[in-house]
Amino acid sequence: MNEINWGIIGCGDVAEVKSGPAFQKVPHSNLISVMRRNEEKAKDFAKRHHVPQWTSNAEDILNNDDINAVYIATPPSSHLTYTLRVLEAGKHVYLEKPMVLNAIEAQQITNVLGNSTGKLTMAHYRRKLPAFLKVKELLDTNSIGDIIHVDLQVLQSKKKCS
Repeated sequence: MNEINWGIIGCGDVAEVKSGPAFQKVPHSNLISVMRRNEEKAKDFAKRHHVPQWTSNAEDILNNDDINAVYIATPPSSHLTYTLRVLEAGKHVYLEKPMVLNAIEAQQITNVLGNSTGKLTMAHYRRKLPAFLKVKELLDTNSIGDIIHVDLQVLQSKKKCS
């Protein structure tokens, strides 16, 4: 079986607790390099998570031939740029939500994806949470009628969960 050798662009809070550590716990998956603009924070993340390489320059991830998949966990305003660069490099992308800022940017990714050997997967882990399953049930059973507009807000406490 082929190995997935990951690089992370944006090893901040989301990568810290959600996906970052998991990349080293799944069989045939290796986290080999992380990037964060703040060099000290990138180095600290790498040290704490036993990642062999770290950098403050995304180009190091993009140009690393040992990396075949990249997790993009940066602020959404940079998702388009990094996703296009990763796909153009022929690597796979695991992209944090939201995908991009608007439909035009999503179409740009779709266009590049069609000509890339890389694949794109979105980090939509919330789809299995009870509230989202209830919404799906209401839609599937047509309990709330024809939907013509959706304005979804997810509100939560600022208190950190343990």
